[in-house]
Amino acid sequence: MTAVPMLEAWDETEGTRRARALFAETFDGAPDGVWSAPGRVNLIGEHTDYNGGLCLPIALEHRTFVALRRRPDDRVHLVSEREGSSWQTALADVAPGAVSGWGAYPAGVAWALDQLGHPTGGFDAAVVSCVPYGAGLSSSAALECAFAMAFTAAPGWAGPDPGTDAGRAALAAACVRAENEIAGANTGGMDQAASLRSRAGRALLLDTRDGHVEHIPFDLTEAGLELLVIDTRAEHALVDGQYAQRRATCEAAAAALEVPTLREITPSGLDAALAQLDGDEPRRRVRHVVTEIARVEQFVDLLRAGRLREVGPLMDASHTSLAGDYEVSAAELDVAVRAARQAGALGARMTGGGFGGSAIALVPAGASPAVAEAVTGAFAAEGFTAPVFLVATAGPPAH
Repeated sequence: MTAVPMLEAWDETEGTRRARALFAETFDGAPDGVWSAPGRVNLIGEHTDYNGGLCLPIALEHRTFVALRRRPDDRVHLVSEREGSSWQTALADVAPGAVSGWGAYPAGVAWALDQLGHPTGGFDAAVVSCVPYGAGLSSSAALECAFAMAFTAAPGWAGPDPGTDAGRAALAAACVRAENEIAGANTGGMDQAASLRSRAGRALLLDTRDGHVEHIPFDLTEAGLELLVIDTRAEHALVDGQYAQRRATCEAAAAALEVPTLREITPSGLDAALAQLDGDEPRRRVRHVVTEIARVEQFVDLLRAGRLREVGPLMDASHTSLAGDYEVSAAELDVAVRAARQAGALGARMTGGGFGGSAIALVPAGASPAVAEAVTGAFAAEGFTAPVFLVATAGPPAH
C-alpha cells in the first residue's frame, strides 16, 4: 500500500514562530502578540444555520495564526504567507461594497466592532495558516476570529469579553457581519461559532434560533474511530451566487409558510408544509432543511448514549439529501463519499457549504491510510486532481 500523506496541524510553537517570522520580514520591530483560531469541520447539520436550525461542528486542530501590532493611525497593513502579497487600506474607507480581496475579512471585523462602538484603531498584521484554503473548512472564519481575538487584547478594551461565552458569541456575530456585509459572502453563523465557542474533545451543538450552545462529548479514540477529512481540491467558493440563491429560496419558502424560519416546520408537519409551496425546487430545499435538523437531533442522541459507532447511516442520509434535494454536492464529493464507503467507512458525507470543498468519512481506528488510498485511486480513475487528507480531532477554540 502506498502511503498517502496527511496534512498535519502545526502546534502552537510552530504557528507562533511562523507568524512572528513573517511579521519581522515585513514590518520593523515585533508584534504585540500572536493570536490563533481554528478551522472547523461540521459533523452534520448543513445549510441549517441560516434557517434557525441545529448544526454540530467541531473545531479543527488546524489553525490560522495572526501576529498583530496596533498602529497610532487608522491604517491597516496586512501580509499573508498564503496569499504571497500585502493588503492595505484605511479603516475609514471600509464599508459594504467598498473593499475586496482577502483583507476584507479582517478589516471587516474591525469595521463590525466599530459599528458596535468598539473601535480597534489601525494595525499591522502577518497571517500564516495550516487550515486548508478553499476546502470548505472555514479558513475565512478562522481568519476573522483570530483577528477578533487580537482586537480584544488592546489596552483598555471595553468590548465583548472573550473570557465569557456571551462575549465570544458577540465576537462571532461581529465576524458574521464582516463576512456578510464587507466580504460579501452571505453565510450563516455556524463557522464563527465553531471557531470561537468550541471546546477540545467536544462537538458544538449550536441552536442558531437563539444562539444557545451545548458541548457534546466526542471521543473518537474511546470509540475506536477516526474522522478522515477529504479535501477534494474541487474549487469551493461561496460568493458566486449559488449559496445566496439557496438561502433566498429558503427565506422565501418560510415567508410563504408564514413562519420566521424553516426551524418551525417539524418532521410531522413536513408533508403539509410542502403541499403549500409552489414548485418542486422550493419543496426539495425545505425537505432537506427539515430532515437535516432532525438528523442532527438523532446524531446528538446517539452521542449522548455513547453510540458514536452508529451515526454512519445519518451521515449517509445527510449526503443523499444534500446531493439530491439541496443540490450542493459535486462530482468530486460524490466520488469521495462513495469510495470511502466502499473502503470500509461507517458513514461519509460532504461537509461545509458544498459546490466543491471537503467530505468526511467516519472510519475504524487505523483505517484512514487505506481509505485515503482508495479515494485517491477513485479520483485518479476519474481524472480528478489528487485529493488531500487530514485526520480531524476536536480541538480548542480561538485564543
